[in-house]
Amino acid sequence: MNTATDQPAELPLRTKVFAFAVMCVGLFIALLDIQIVSASLADIGGGLSASHDEVAWVQTSYLIAEIIVIPLSGWLSRVMSTRWLFSISAIGFTAASLLCGWAWDIRSMIIFRALQGFLGGSMIPTVFTSAFFYFKGHQRVVAAAVIGALASLAPTLGPTVGGWITDHYSWHWLFFINLVPGIFVAVVVPLLVRIDQADFSLLRGADYLGMILMGVALGCLEYTLEEGPRWNWFEDRVILTTAWVSVLSGLAFVWRGLTFKNPIVELRALTDLNFALGCLFSFVGGVGIFATIYLTPLFLGRVQGYSALQIGLAVFSTGVFQLLAIPFYAMLAKRFDLRWLLMFGLACMAVGVWSFTPITHDWSLHELLLPQALRGFAQQFTVAPVVTLTLGGLPPSRLKSASGLFNLMRNLGGALGIAGCATILNDRANLHFLRLAEHLNSANASMLQVLHGVSARFAAATGDEVHGQAVALKKLWALTWREAQVQTYADAFAVIAGCLLVAALLVPLMRKVAAPTAPSADAH
Repeated sequence: MNTATDQPAELPLRTKVFAFAVMCVGLFIALLDIQIVSASLADIGGGLSASHDEVAWVQTSYLIAEIIVIPLSGWLSRVMSTRWLFSISAIGFTAASLLCGWAWDIRSMIIFRALQGFLGGSMIPTVFTSAFFYFKGHQRVVAAAVIGALASLAPTLGPTVGGWITDHYSWHWLFFINLVPGIFVAVVVPLLVRIDQADFSLLRGADYLGMILMGVALGCLEYTLEEGPRWNWFEDRVILTTAWVSVLSGLAFVWRGLTFKNPIVELRALTDLNFALGCLFSFVGGVGIFATIYLTPLFLGRVQGYSALQIGLAVFSTGVFQLLAIPFYAMLAKRFDLRWLLMFGLACMAVGVWSFTPITHDWSLHELLLPQALRGFAQQFTVAPVVTLTLGGLPPSRLKSASGLFNLMRNLGGALGIAGCATILNDRANLHFLRLAEHLNSANASMLQVLHGVSARFAAATGDEVHGQAVALKKLWALTWREAQVQTYADAFAVIAGCLLVAALLVPLMRKVAAPTAPSADAH
């Protein structure tokens, strides 16, 4: 017989809100750490004497580990119960954060970051399902708005927070900052969260082969996406091998998931049209959020030469406008169909990303403000409604494992979006450079004026006219390459905007989800 604590929807509102808020703290720090190192990789590499390729794994290892554990969280929460899975995840994440701050070389850092992502990843989808057990009716809409805000706000603020910490303290504090909130979550969650009971009988007959296949498929896929642009994709033998392993193990995992009695991930949920489309929108949303977070700091660092702190401050406006959008979304969600709010969000985000395409080499904080404001405002309308539309119509028996798959799609979208943008930056830069170089000939008066001016100034300063001509040609090459790079950023933003627009046009295919009542813990 269930006690009052086993009926989360029947608890006093104050208790539910506080328990949910504590879990949201865990969600926020787990998502924040995806991008908190992005603006400080050069500092970390310098501190650990690591090369550019090696230090990139500080971020990659975290993503690979997190992307593997997220779809496992549904099964783990049924085995361990939500509160103990969340608490153990918080403890593990906090301990791994401490080890990351103590890392003595790049190898130890990569190992500890992988542990951090794997041990903390379960906190992300668990919050999504908990909202549906704690709240019902319009309360669910508000909870989804909060989750949506955190899910896109944390990665957006990552470079800002990380840049400020590195600039004022050291890169070690990028990880030590997790200690206090991590301990708080680990202690409070077991005291407050009573959603379900542990069921260790699920350990018998579990789909362990499916776990292995899924881990191999996702790990190799993430490695391929992260390293592919750097090594020219399938021209590299390792990338080709990991791609094939990912495809074959992925197909085997799908077959296993559709034929095994108790699969580790509920792939059959994809037969529900709303859930399938919701996963697609989650994927596209991941592309829009993570790829633009990747491109903007990269542009400011490479083209403008911004420091970590300057990059963080420049992208901060996105998070501000997303926070401002929360009350507007909560108000409109009471009056309008969530499908139209989602369609508006995707379309507005497409416009916001498209407004980056006129980018020039002298764009700075002022020019970036409007595009980032549009994107930040739209992110709230993109992430929050799709949570309710996708998970709100599922029966309780499918909710936990389906939530893992739903969150996985957002991270996969981010990984694929970043890999695609990196490939565009690599491939299109040479094309644009050659096109610009076609116009740099003796008939170009502006070019001749630049060459003559640089050469004359150098010759006047050193008296070496021949060397001055070489310096002028080098200067011309650098200017041309800079402009070619800027044009590739415009190409990447245009592709992202196109993906978001296509997704917006598909929203009417979703069916309306009525505000369901909260399920009881007995559903599990």
